[in-house]
Amino acid sequence: MHGRPISLRIAGQSYRVVSTASEEELQRLADTVTAKVQELSADGETAAPQAFVLAAMALAHELEEERARRLSVERRARDMLQRVLGQIDDALACAPDP
Repeated sequence: MHGRPISLRIAGQSYRVVSTASEEELQRLADTVTAKVQELSADGETAAPQAFVLAAMALAHELEEERARRLSVERRARDMLQRVLGQIDDALACAPDP
């Protein structure tokens, strides 16, 4: 499937992208980038090109942190499940035959 052109505004700049994603999804992502650029820019100033790079790096850093948290939760859940399964196996091994 081919994408369609979509106009977005990011930090006061207009961009035209071609995508198969919905316009609503792309605008939500653009709003996230805009918020990060504004967070990193001085109040009232037009965002410099460097602000976009810093915003991209900050968002990439946040993504890495979230991935690390997710992996940690998955590891703890897997360990807990293995302990529970071990306890169930032990309980079944000790159970008297009917």
